[in-house]
Amino acid sequence: MKIEALKNDRFIDFVAYCKKHKSEIDDSFLYDEDLKSFEPDNENPTYIATNDMGEIIGTASLIIDEYNRRGRKGRFRIFHSEASTMECYHMLMDAILKHGEGLDKLNIFIPTINHSLMKVFEKLNFTIERYSCLLVRENLQVPELDLPENYDIKPFRPGIDEEIWCKVRNAGFAKLQGSETPATPEMIVKMVSGEDYIEDGLMILYHNQEPIGVVRGSEDEYEDAPIMSIGPLAIIPEYQGKGLGRNLLRASLRFAKNNNFNRTILCVNADNDKAKSLYLQEGFKQVEAVACYKYALEM
Repeated sequence: MKIEALKNDRFIDFVAYCKKHKSEIDDSFLYDEDLKSFEPDNENPTYIATNDMGEIIGTASLIIDEYNRRGRKGRFRIFHSEASTMECYHMLMDAILKHGEGLDKLNIFIPTINHSLMKVFEKLNFTIERYSCLLVRENLQVPELDLPENYDIKPFRPGIDEEIWCKVRNAGFAKLQGSETPATPEMIVKMVSGEDYIEDGLMILYHNQEPIGVVRGSEDEYEDAPIMSIGPLAIIPEYQGKGLGRNLLRASLRFAKNNNFNRTILCVNADNDKAKSLYLQEGFKQVEAVACYKYALEM
């Protein structure tokens, strides 16, 4: 077995391996558009394991972009081996750990139905940090909005509202595990220029012209069919518990319906009982659950 950094001449084989095994793992960063723009570099250190015939039998690819580095963490795009023993995982892990300088932890998400893979990462000294649920809403009727007086929902204005979006999103997510790293205006510019962007899919909730909530709808895919993803959805703390999140959610659901999306999808932390309860009340159903595993790096 040989471990080597991914180079351009093996890129097609790497993509084929990712597509072959994406159904077994968290595929959040393995969609066609992600792999099309992917390049192995300092922000995406990637290694492959090959057998004596030169075939890829395992790979590990870590995301350490600007956002993750500010949070002192790395997230695996994929970490998987076809080998029947732990040797390949250990060798790939040794290679990836060379890129851990300045980070506190590495995270990987694993579907809870994949018990064998969960056991693999526990043997690698990963521990469960939290659980996340994937919820889907089918083509149902959307209840009317019930916004109080002096509240209004307006479309996000590219080139104008990036700082407003960050201010609201960061305040709303400051204590949400996994999302506590602040977003920057530069990140929002990049988000709006992405292939999944839908015009007017980003909305801002105002109270007396003061921005207090945000929600995003974007193009996505689930079970090989188009779907609109909702998230983030955030309300600043002093306005939470007033039913405003429900109104923002309904506004996004109406937007999906008006743009011919028959289904919507979102993720929620399993321990965020209030948010999960809201989504279930509004017609979403849980379709998957994933465990977020953490590997603590030495300080």
